[in-house]
Amino acid sequence: MTQRNTQDYLQDILNTIEIAEQFVAGITFTEFQTDQKTIFAVTRAIEVIGEAAKYIPLALRNQYAEISWKSITGMRDKLIHAYFGVNLEVLWDTVYQDLQALKPVIEQMLKDELHQS
Repeated sequence: MTQRNTQDYLQDILNTIEIAEQFVAGITFTEFQTDQKTIFAVTRAIEVIGEAAKYIPLALRNQYAEISWKSITGMRDKLIHAYFGVNLEVLWDTVYQDLQALKPVIEQMLKDELHQS
C-alpha cells in the first residue's frame, strides 16, 4: 500500500468538495429531499471529507484555526453512526455553506504544502 501524505489528504478533501458541489448543482432543496441517489452521494462525500480531515496533522490544523476541524470530523462520525436519520437540511446547508467556506482554505493549505515540499 502506498504511503499517503498531507497533500494527498488535502487533495482528497478538495476533490470531494467539488464532487459534492456537482451533485447538488442545479437542483433545489425540494428536489434534493426526494432524490435518494443524491442524498446518498452527498452523505458519502461528507464522510470522505471528514475521514480525510482526520489525517491532517494537528500542527497544520492549528495553523488554520478558522476551520472547525472538530465539526468536520464530527459530521463524518455523526453520519456514519446515524445513517438512518440524516437531517437533510443540515446536509444541504453543509454543502452550500460549510463546504463553500472550507474550499478556499483547503486550496490555500494545498498551495502552502506544495511550496514547502
